[in-house]
Amino acid sequence: MPVDSRERRKKRIRRKVSGTPERPRMTIYRSLRSLYAQVVDDSAGKTLAAAELRGKKNQVAGKELGDTFGKKLADAKIAAVVFDRNGYRYHGVVKAFAEAVRASGVKF
Repeated sequence: MPVDSRERRKKRIRRKVSGTPERPRMTIYRSLRSLYAQVVDDSAGKTLAAAELRGKKNQVAGKELGDTFGKKLADAKIAAVVFDRNGYRYHGVVKAFAEAVRASGVKF
């Protein structure tokens, strides 16, 4: 079975990017209808924070999810993360999400 290009990019990124307790890994997932984001500490294997936005998947929705997720990270006292774009290209929804999280004060 052939592996699609997003899966190849995802594996290449994950070889280099992992989360630590000081800088957990923030990842985004786009389904056909929804957006999901989470922050993971890979050394402990735990999800520290998660958010989802169902029913919308455009740049406005990405910014909205980023604002909400930035507030959750501030409440969880997470100031710095490593961004894992999960094999997606850095444009559109993924870029809007990342810029909104950065605007809320989280360092990448």
